[in-house]
Amino acid sequence: MKVLLIGVGGVGEMIAVLAKDRPWLETLVLADYNETRVQEVYNKLGAPAKFVAARLDASDQQQIVALAKKHDADLIMNAVAPIFAENIFDAAYQRGCMYIDTAMTISHLHPTDPYRQCGVKLGDYQFARSADWEKKGLIALCGMGVEPGMADVFAKYAEKHLFDEIDEIGVRDGANIEVKGYDFAPSFSIWTTIEECLNPPIIWEKEKGWFTTEPFSEPEIFDFPEGIGPCCCVNVEHEEVILIPHWIKCRRVTFKYGLGEKFINVLKTIKMLGLDNKEQIDVKGVKVSPRDVVAACLPDPAHLGDKMDGKTCAGTLVKGVKDGKAREVYIYQVADNTVCMKNYGVHAVVAQTAFNPVIAMELLETGAWRGKGVLGPEVMEPEPFMEKMASYGFPYQIREKRI
Repeated sequence: MKVLLIGVGGVGEMIAVLAKDRPWLETLVLADYNETRVQEVYNKLGAPAKFVAARLDASDQQQIVALAKKHDADLIMNAVAPIFAENIFDAAYQRGCMYIDTAMTISHLHPTDPYRQCGVKLGDYQFARSADWEKKGLIALCGMGVEPGMADVFAKYAEKHLFDEIDEIGVRDGANIEVKGYDFAPSFSIWTTIEECLNPPIIWEKEKGWFTTEPFSEPEIFDFPEGIGPCCCVNVEHEEVILIPHWIKCRRVTFKYGLGEKFINVLKTIKMLGLDNKEQIDVKGVKVSPRDVVAACLPDPAHLGDKMDGKTCAGTLVKGVKDGKAREVYIYQVADNTVCMKNYGVHAVVAQTAFNPVIAMELLETGAWRGKGVLGPEVMEPEPFMEKMASYGFPYQIREKRI
């Protein structure tokens, strides 16, 4: 497989680390707007013969098409901020490549009632073009990170093997990771963090369909495994709530993130001051986006790994009935930052995200996964993916609650 990897931040770097020695990978093009970063990752990996370093502006669709054509790419992997998703997705279609992303096209608020009704939902742009992709015989595997991605695979596994009826699928994410030397230092892109945490969260219910609530709604204490412990989790906008109801029968879908009171208060302050704004404003004759200023003031998450300590847990909580009895299981994966830094040279949050699309690439290349159109991970058979997780260094676990 020949892959054009767009974006070599933390997630892109980890994708390259994991894919480097895989026999199914013929070529990996490391492409990013930041040439220095591209060269840093290329050199860090020992400049392998199958890797190519290239500068690319992800906002320029024809640049993407041209680079994919130059290297005869079979697949375009989108590992940049979701703001570029439409452009990269369309470029893959134009070129005739397979496509994978870890975050789908962005949402837009309902114009009059944003905290009760959906406007443009996450991924709506992509789903609207599914028939075109299907006619071309191409697959766009969307939302194939950890959440969405692995969590959706877990949901499918639960439906297939663990339940006869499902009441609720709730993705739950929590961590006890600390970043030494910083009062506030998100371990993932602050641009994406602001987008998903301050947008109205989406909930899906069988009787109501998709609807929104106020940010940070429905707080609950969730006890995460492997020493992470209880975290207060709140509703956050996320793709699983869009993807899961398309293909899995259940009564309710939620996504809740263990953000912590301090993190939530910082995000509320950013919102209150208008620093979450994506639109450019004039500052003494210079056009600048407030959100970009916030991002520029914070440390680069890709270089925080050696200052981080702790574990992060991503998983899918499923409640329902099996053989006439109530059942509740949590299928999860825990990544330890110390282990990830030692084994891969990247921190746990990006490592846990990046291994999923690499497994997906292998399954697409070997034919274990296949399809046409715009698809979510729920469409695919979960067993081949879950069987490979341990061999990639990220085994899953299942915890069952006694009822």
